[in-house]
Amino acid sequence: MSGGSLQAPWFLRWLDFLLSAALRRATPLELSRARVVGGTALFFVLTGVLFVPYGFLTMPNPWSLAALGLANVLGVAGSLVLLRRASSARPAAMALCAAMALSYLPINLLTNDPTAGVHAVSMLLPLLSVYLLGARVGLIITAFFSLCSLVIFPFYFADTAADFPRFWGSHAFAALAILGGWAIGRLSSAARDEAQLALEQTLKELRESQRQMTSLIESTDDLVFSVDTQGQLLIFNKPARLMLQQRSGEQEPRRGTPFTAQLAPEAQARWRERVEQVLAGQSLAVEEILSTPQGSRVLSISLHPLQGEDGRPAGATVFARDITVRTEAEAKLAEMHRTLVDVSRQAGMAEVAIGVLHNVGNTLNSVNISASLLGEMLRKSRVTGLARASSLMKEHAAELGAFLTSDARGRQLPHYLSTVSEELLMERDRQLEELQRLTESVEHVKGIVSTQQAHARMGGVVEQVPVVQLLNAALRLKAASFEQLSIQVRREFQAVPSIQVDRHKLLQILVNLLSNARHALMAGGREDKVLTLRVGPGATQDRIRIQVSDNGVGIPPENLTRIFSQGFTTKKTGHGLGLHISALAAAELGGTLTCSSAGSGQGATFTLELPVNGYEARA
Repeated sequence: MSGGSLQAPWFLRWLDFLLSAALRRATPLELSRARVVGGTALFFVLTGVLFVPYGFLTMPNPWSLAALGLANVLGVAGSLVLLRRASSARPAAMALCAAMALSYLPINLLTNDPTAGVHAVSMLLPLLSVYLLGARVGLIITAFFSLCSLVIFPFYFADTAADFPRFWGSHAFAALAILGGWAIGRLSSAARDEAQLALEQTLKELRESQRQMTSLIESTDDLVFSVDTQGQLLIFNKPARLMLQQRSGEQEPRRGTPFTAQLAPEAQARWRERVEQVLAGQSLAVEEILSTPQGSRVLSISLHPLQGEDGRPAGATVFARDITVRTEAEAKLAEMHRTLVDVSRQAGMAEVAIGVLHNVGNTLNSVNISASLLGEMLRKSRVTGLARASSLMKEHAAELGAFLTSDARGRQLPHYLSTVSEELLMERDRQLEELQRLTESVEHVKGIVSTQQAHARMGGVVEQVPVVQLLNAALRLKAASFEQLSIQVRREFQAVPSIQVDRHKLLQILVNLLSNARHALMAGGREDKVLTLRVGPGATQDRIRIQVSDNGVGIPPENLTRIFSQGFTTKKTGHGLGLHISALAAAELGGTLTCSSAGSGQGATFTLELPVNGYEARA
């Protein structure tokens, strides 16, 4: 607070007339020191004026005392002059303490009073010096008064040697009391200064916080204002002031006026009900249409209790945001959504068709490989040799016994037939095995079509599936190509529970990941092509994790964020659909599909996490 504040007592306002304008605007600590200097100076001027007639009436040398008293009054009056001119209280305080200290010793000696050294003035001035000038300067003045009481006055006033111990003892205790007064004044001054500085710092931080809060409120385009329990305005920012001016016919809103004064009666009742609910401790969020000369505006309004000192609501804070543009945009968006529904349906049908073609194409690669192997087996079959042996036996049917025993070719024929039979049996087994793979590939094609049909019906067939069994099935679909390309497959399977999942959709994901790994291993150009399959627990107990790792070409860091995007591919003949469709399928199963790679040439790992209970996860 500055000097002359209306809250200051009347005597402080009178003392402020003694101060310069700079001192009246000074900090509270400096202002209080200036007031103490002025009040002390007035007190000593009054006592100095009264001391002059008292000296003439009671002292043996009144003229000398009068001269000293007058000099003291003039010195003290000089401090009052400095208070009216200086911007600091220290010069006036120095003048005041110096005038009193210099006149203290001669006046006490001239009064010829043996008790002068224990006078109350001896204690008053050290305390004032500590407060006004600080501990160091105050200690000098205190030491001077202590020296007077301890040495000068006992020797000067003791008439006989017998009187000296009594005088010296009383003055020694007075000197000790003066030093104690300095110490107490030092402690008191330090505590007061520390408290004053802490208060000033707190006030500074409070003003800075208030400035920042005001700046924050004024910097927002939202309407912000608060009201008391009677609905009268407390504070408001510029947008709120403009809104209130519009509602009141350009009349400037003022603190203490009801903010609902210009509203219709039903609107006033509605706002009173809202404020009552907020005063009961509730927070509200409403939308309201506000009519202005510029047109209707839609406001999103939130009301919150304004806490008082006792912790109970003392009013309400209102935040209002103009959402007219957002509301119009939402209406346009809804219209666009209705327009795009048909387009998105057509796009979905196209994506389903592309997915079917892509996944069927992957499986047909396995069919093609199996068919090629069967054709190769048939071309290399020993059936033709068996036909020649049969023809040879027909030629010698009449003398078959002699042919088998006498002819060199006939003697080799039984062994040849036995050998061909064994090889034909082995060929049959290999062909049956390849036919089994071919059948599984065809079944997978049927499963893909069934999956897409189920997807079109917004639902799939969920069943309990052993993960390891399904992963082995996916491997069997790719086994022939892995063997031809010399890809070593490593299995690292941990015990995991069966999961509820759409079998064909999960098989589709696994086949796509295996195909992707095969391409990566071929592009890597390494001789030791290794594909590692891992199955284990997921990040949480209700999930399992499937990983497909390869030591192939790897993925550059800049491609990791795009690897699952539709149409993104690094293969010359690729379409960028396999991983995209797999990621979508993983999400439909309630899981996630992620990829990690240390960089080009470092291989890659695709991680598929699925919930154990897929049905509940989707629900």
